Amino acid sequence: MIRTLWLKFVAPIDGPLAAILGLLLLTALGTMASASPARLTTLLTHMAIALVALHVIAQQPPQRLMRFALPLYLFGLLLLVGVALFGDISKGARRWLDLGFIRIQPSELMKIAMPMMLAWYFQRHEGMLRWREYAVATLILLVPVGLIVRQPDLGTSILVFASGFFVIFFAGLPWKVMFGLAAAAGAAAPFAWHLLHDYQRQRILTLLDPEKDPLGKGFHIIQSTIAIGSGGILGKGWGQGTQAQLEFIPERHTDFIFAVFSEELGLLGNFALLVLYALLIGRGLIIAAQAATLFSRLLAGAVTLIFFTYAFVNMGMVSGILPVVGVPLPFVSYGGTALVTLCLGIGILMSISKNRMLVQK
Repeated sequence: MIRTLWLKFVAPIDGPLAAILGLLLLTALGTMASASPARLTTLLTHMAIALVALHVIAQQPPQRLMRFALPLYLFGLLLLVGVALFGDISKGARRWLDLGFIRIQPSELMKIAMPMMLAWYFQRHEGMLRWREYAVATLILLVPVGLIVRQPDLGTSILVFASGFFVIFFAGLPWKVMFGLAAAAGAAAPFAWHLLHDYQRQRILTLLDPEKDPLGKGFHIIQSTIAIGSGGILGKGWGQGTQAQLEFIPERHTDFIFAVFSEELGLLGNFALLVLYALLIGRGLIIAAQAATLFSRLLAGAVTLIFFTYAFVNMGMVSGILPVVGVPLPFVSYGGTALVTLCLGIGILMSISKNRMLVQK
């Protein structure tokens, strides 16, 4: 009985990952209790659902996850096409699909389906990777990204693109190709500017000069940078942040929760949070390096760097060095769908870690 319970509930858990995740979730609860106490109960519900999803995935061996890669990708692609044709329009964007009994955002599914699909593809072609394989992988990546950009949803499209690009990178994409693509992207930037939506162009212009419209488009960045700067080294104390408590920070419980955290806990709090993210990324990369198969290595590496992308983009946009693109702070921002997606990523890492140990024995 004890052995059965151990194998079912404890064995799939990677200790270091569980400890880091626990500290991040406690950080989320503490910050939410200050930023928006009314949402605390809902956040606890989201966490419970996310942890159940994490545990379910952690118990699945990577070989089983690999079998679901292609069906999950095709299902996500089908849902994205459904959004383009029949999706609900909200605030000028068509991102949600109403299935009658539930309303879903299919682009979130692609954050997990994309790296799984590409890792499966490269596993199938292991040992014979040529230009053709990289070209097909690029096509697999760009089709759903294009559908998400069309919604439009720049933040999610960046994350989905990053999740796929990391797999292609870890699969051995030559550096000279990446430098060539970067140069081509730079050369195409002036033309791409005209393809952006008006609100996307406005966000970039606001980043360059938020004071041009301090009560409109620049309000978010100005107030968040004031909050971060006013926190100083030690912060103003939990629940004492004036920018947050007086509701000067927009979206203070979601995309801009880092501003609330910074104002109340200061530079030292930010340093501690960065250490947690660094430990999370380091542990993920160790799991990727020790994985038993190419599929596991590529998937673990991509999932880990997605955590980095989340944190880097969110902190960058809140501190005013990147445009505001609607990316949450991983494991801390309020949002059930994003939290479940991120915890599925942790579950995948735990699955790969557990089965790596089983293979070695």
